[in-house]
Amino acid sequence: MSRRQSLSLLKNLTRFTTGSKTQTRSVTYMPRPGDGKPRPVTLIPGDGIGPLVTNAVEQVMEAMHAPVYFEPFDVHGDMKSLPEGLLESIKKNKVCLKGGLKTPVGGGVSSLNVNLRKDLDLFASLVNCFNLPGLESRHENVDIVVIRENTEGEYAGLEHEVVPGVVESLKVITKFCSERIAKYAFEYAYLNNRKKVTAVHKANIMKLADGLFLESCQEVAKKYPSIAYNEIIVDNCCMQLVARPEQFDVMVTPNLYGNLVANTAAGIAGGTGVMPGGNVGAEYAVFEQGASAGNVGKDTTEEQKNANPVALLLSSAMMLRHLQFPSFADRLETAVKRVIAEGKCRTEDLGGKSTTQEVVDAVISKLD
Repeated sequence: MSRRQSLSLLKNLTRFTTGSKTQTRSVTYMPRPGDGKPRPVTLIPGDGIGPLVTNAVEQVMEAMHAPVYFEPFDVHGDMKSLPEGLLESIKKNKVCLKGGLKTPVGGGVSSLNVNLRKDLDLFASLVNCFNLPGLESRHENVDIVVIRENTEGEYAGLEHEVVPGVVESLKVITKFCSERIAKYAFEYAYLNNRKKVTAVHKANIMKLADGLFLESCQEVAKKYPSIAYNEIIVDNCCMQLVARPEQFDVMVTPNLYGNLVANTAAGIAGGTGVMPGGNVGAEYAVFEQGASAGNVGKDTTEEQKNANPVALLLSSAMMLRHLQFPSFADRLETAVKRVIAEGKCRTEDLGGKSTTQEVVDAVISKLD
């Protein structure tokens, strides 16, 4: 067989036709025996718009015949503790999909969002902020992954009233937690062909706490010589994000800074309604809207049923990849991006007038 004939045969083997569309497959995914067995996923619809957007995911999963099924739990942010059976379900299933849980402001009520991360040791929060083709934003070429330490820092919740009118709040930074979040950030960059990791800090003021975080990042960086590493003070980071966000790739941060940086990056790239994310630990993973995960939407959004389901749909694609169902993840992500690029069906936060259900129907119609 000639070289030209061999090339022609190779092209034919890597092409397939669906109707009038001709597509190219990547090298095939080879599952292990039994990988197609449907997987249980713990579901927390949550508060506000949470039930709307989680129901959107359920509809799309059913339309795709995705090999997952959901075990729902009625959880609300004003509960004093996580309901019985929830942690057991997540520990059994290893994976959870979650809508927003409203956190009361003040009053001494702890956040169930934070409690869930601590109880399951979900030490890494990951938010992917990127431009979606067809969605106008102030900056182009934005593709930032914010990896945030999830279990300590200002979120440790160690507060007390010393005397009336004086409250002391402790920020806890440990070498163990700093090293493992740095390792996760560099491992993520390595496995996803990312080129640079930026550590965000305030070590010029918090010399011991943020200094320890930086030292840990520096030590881990030495083990990944192929990945560029730099550091930036958090206030300068926010300014640089607004001015030149395309300079950032993977960012690793302590807890509080990561929350601020992820929401800023999301706003720059297209809004919190379209940015996916999740929380992961050594054993368990919880997927939710990436930025402003505790945001349960406005009352009018809930009443008019026009919440944007895109962020949670893309987070669900992340979940499908985590479960090793890559083709389903690709189909879902491609369908969502087609709807965004087409521009005909958008919710109010993206400048449109569509309802949640109309976006869901549009995504289902774009599934291959």
